[in-house]
Amino acid sequence: MEPRQGDQARLEAGAAGVSDEVTAANTGTTPVRPGFAFDEAALARWMDANVPGFAGPMSVEQFRGGQSNPTYLLTTPGKCYVLRRKPSGDLLPGAHAVEREARVLECLGPAGFPVAHMYGLCTDDSVIGSWFYVMDRVDGRIFWDCSFAEVEAGERAGYFDAMNAAMAQLHRLDPAAIGLEAYGKPGNYFARQIARWSKQYLADELAGRNPDMDALVAWLPANIPPGEEVAIVHGDFRCDNMIFHPTEPRILAVLDWELSTLGHPLADFAYHAMLYRMPPDIVPGIGGKDPAALGLPGEAEYVAAYCARTGRTNIADWDFYVAFNFFRLAGIFHGIKGRVLRGTAANAQASERAAAFPRLAQLAREAMDNARAAAA
Repeated sequence: MEPRQGDQARLEAGAAGVSDEVTAANTGTTPVRPGFAFDEAALARWMDANVPGFAGPMSVEQFRGGQSNPTYLLTTPGKCYVLRRKPSGDLLPGAHAVEREARVLECLGPAGFPVAHMYGLCTDDSVIGSWFYVMDRVDGRIFWDCSFAEVEAGERAGYFDAMNAAMAQLHRLDPAAIGLEAYGKPGNYFARQIARWSKQYLADELAGRNPDMDALVAWLPANIPPGEEVAIVHGDFRCDNMIFHPTEPRILAVLDWELSTLGHPLADFAYHAMLYRMPPDIVPGIGGKDPAALGLPGEAEYVAAYCARTGRTNIADWDFYVAFNFFRLAGIFHGIKGRVLRGTAANAQASERAAAFPRLAQLAREAMDNARAAAA
């Protein structure tokens, strides 16, 4: 969850509220879009040499999602595969690191964590023009609405429990035991992250100052909970980054490992559980709604389930972790606001996200106030 250079764009790309338009724009496949085509015959030759059981002919379509790393569906008479590649052209150092995604999939699968089977990574640009990897196509359901409104109310808690169990399973894995001991930079995670986002916020004078953010910049570094924990973290653990069984509340594969690294597990879990306080028009969440009325566990119950699965009695500084994540997201939206004011924001939803910045800062401040009250 330690963002590398270029990862801010990935975080921003996911920061959009759920709507029919968002869902439609990210669901299913389309013919390969202009500028994203490659030599399909060269890929078929690579597949024949590197993917056991591969047999053509092969057709190629592009997934509508996968904005950061273009993603393709490869269909043959006997099997379907998924290809993820780096974009073409000049890239920021460390961005679009498909080799990291391939590495974590390669290690997590044998450890029993639900991911798609990874067949191989290609670092030869001469094959299709950029690095890529190929994995299994996993058939199932992806939910964009984190209230799971598409399923019966009595079944929704099961989907939340499946997410909770998967995150706990991930955080209980020993990185060294599965070959990921060098997958990130452990230690001082919160200090480094708070310093980074504070510096970025304070440096953008055009985007302006906000009293809630100013309070957080002062309070967060002085109130980091004691103790260091290191785990494999996903970095963007949301329901739309998971493939669920076609009919059961069971996760078949967790997707989109671009932000994964070694980091603090409670930062990762709080980012995920932030959905309880997140207004659905900013980022997918159920903020302002009664979880019980939706057939969902409450926030305290959800946190308790994670604690039970990870051997904790509780999370004493829970609101600190929530405040930190809202602060980080507010920092991202503050940066978007600056680009909107400069006329350099390319995303069509940039103005909406810029307008949402003070609400995120307020939510971070509310969590901070809760933490201060609990410590008093």
